[in-house]
Amino acid sequence: MIRDEQRRAAAEAAVALVEDGMVVGLGTGSTAAHFIDALIRRVRDEKLNIAAIPTSKRSDRQARDGGIQMVSFATVKQVDLTVDGADQILRGSLDLVKGLGGALLREKIVAAASRRLVIIADASKLVDRLGGKIPVPVEVAEFGWESTAARIETLGGKPERRWPKGTDQPFRTDGGNYILDCTFGDLADPAGLERALSQTIGVVESGLFIGMADMALVGTDRGVKRLDKPA
Repeated sequence: MIRDEQRRAAAEAAVALVEDGMVVGLGTGSTAAHFIDALIRRVRDEKLNIAAIPTSKRSDRQARDGGIQMVSFATVKQVDLTVDGADQILRGSLDLVKGLGGALLREKIVAAASRRLVIIADASKLVDRLGGKIPVPVEVAEFGWESTAARIETLGGKPERRWPKGTDQPFRTDGGNYILDCTFGDLADPAGLERALSQTIGVVESGLFIGMADMALVGTDRGVKRLDKPA
């Protein structure tokens, strides 16, 4: 409950960054859902004129149901502000592990098209080193995924195909791909691993977001702490 309150506080701080006329990228996951709820209230109460690009069908549905105008990259080339959650935030650099919610490819596409990427999280997501017990999600093509998993093993990872609890089918992203949750232990060189994964045949995208976040708003027991990307 305390962590959820921290995430809500961070979401409320982030929604204050939204200005009239903006195109806003909407992240995916429980923390991003708090932001979308807060944004819906601002649009309703202040008649805020914005448009949004979602990173998942789930976020798209939530925002549309709340009355937010949705657009796509067919009509919009750049996003003014994207707000999303993260599974880990590295102190200092703001490098991230994302994708436990399963939308990492679309999240990275929207983040890369954004003038600013703001991450919202509770204090438990701040770490001194990425990885550890948290796996790095890697989105892979269905065809030959076993071969792709074997190549990831040569990079030091232990990949496991994601299976939703209570189902007999593997998890599929909105794009129809599989996710391999890959345990690497503590990451001494996250940027190097991200490059190696991006060059691995069969890998669509990884959950390592290196140098992409501009700011993190972290809910703590003393309020929301703002962390900026180093100059």
